[in-house]
Amino acid sequence: MDSGERIIVKAVVKRGALLPLYSTDAAAGADLHAFLPAGESITVQANGGRALIPTGLILEIPPGYEGQVRARSGLAIKHGVTVLNSPGTIDSDYRGEVQVILINHGQHPFSVTNGLRIAQLVVAPVKQGQFIAVEEVNETKRGEQGFGSTGV
Repeated sequence: MDSGERIIVKAVVKRGALLPLYSTDAAAGADLHAFLPAGESITVQANGGRALIPTGLILEIPPGYEGQVRARSGLAIKHGVTVLNSPGTIDSDYRGEVQVILINHGQHPFSVTNGLRIAQLVVAPVKQGQFIAVEEVNETKRGEQGFGSTGV
């Protein structure tokens, strides 16, 4: 990918934290790493345990963009660990530390250590909608058919 195509995201990086890193040239998501004091870990308990994992990063995402925090497929398939509110949104006006909510759907506790790749960050364009009140909306073939209406 040509570096001219990339969106500049400024980051305050706490000492010892790691910038997000793309694992391959064509990767959509950059890996986010856990930032924990040396020798410490956070255990995400099995069967639905949750934990908030710091990254040591404060990002300045440009207006008109968001950061989407997504799960890493390797953690999901190997350990049942994923991002709880995936994709999580980092708004362009947020200036706190980026933290990731992990959930463990697996049957064994999962230990998060400093530097572990815990999630992916995708920088994506967004547009805000303008919502207006109306008396009715147009009809469609689908109509009010919702959850499961198109089959399993």
